[in-house]
Amino acid sequence: MEPISVGIDVSKRELVIAVEPTGERWTSDTTVPAINAVVERLRSLRPRIIVVEATGGYERALVAALAAADVPVAVVNPRQTRAFAQAIGRTAKTDAIDATVLAAFGGRLDVEARPVADDATQALAALVARRRQLVEMIGMERARLEHAPSTGPITRELRRHIRWLERRVADVDDDIGTSIAAHPIWRVKEELLRSVPGIGPTTARTLLAELPELGRLDRRRIVRARRRRAGELR
Repeated sequence: MEPISVGIDVSKRELVIAVEPTGERWTSDTTVPAINAVVERLRSLRPRIIVVEATGGYERALVAALAAADVPVAVVNPRQTRAFAQAIGRTAKTDAIDATVLAAFGGRLDVEARPVADDATQALAALVARRRQLVEMIGMERARLEHAPSTGPITRELRRHIRWLERRVADVDDDIGTSIAAHPIWRVKEELLRSVPGIGPTTARTLLAELPELGRLDRRRIVRARRRRAGELR
């Protein structure tokens, strides 16, 4: 019997569940009794993995219930699932990722269960995400600067904004460093990551924030995880 992979598309008021390879699919609301019923039904299927996208918090109640029931669940970055969907021709850039794609993602790739992040890890992940947003904004402003007049108020404003954004990146880097320094386990993990060829400080900190199972991975699997996330770490 083929291993079962489940994808759950989470929104504020609805869960859409898809099962591979059976093709089973159903919906549920997001009340506590409904989530508990979904967890029991999924536990009876004995899935190898359940894949849920990080959706800004809507997924937390479901993921916590799955973890409490000892059901293997992975909370994945939407960039990963979108890249997978595009690779298999299942979506365009603006299409929503549905539960079927998430189930296929879990079934075809070596997705491992990832524990629910504690408050400190979630705060670190938020800082890392904010840094990524600032870097993206710098890139957009630099692109605008290339097409702006060589002199004038627009050019001056763009340059001022870029310098301000660069200072904010430095501030966030300091905050990330302070957060890691306050946790001895994180410091050890960061040193381990930095010892892997090709992993610099930014990549190490991103993996530390977004891959809480690092303490159970050897160097080979860390490198594999890094490659899997390469698109989102730029």
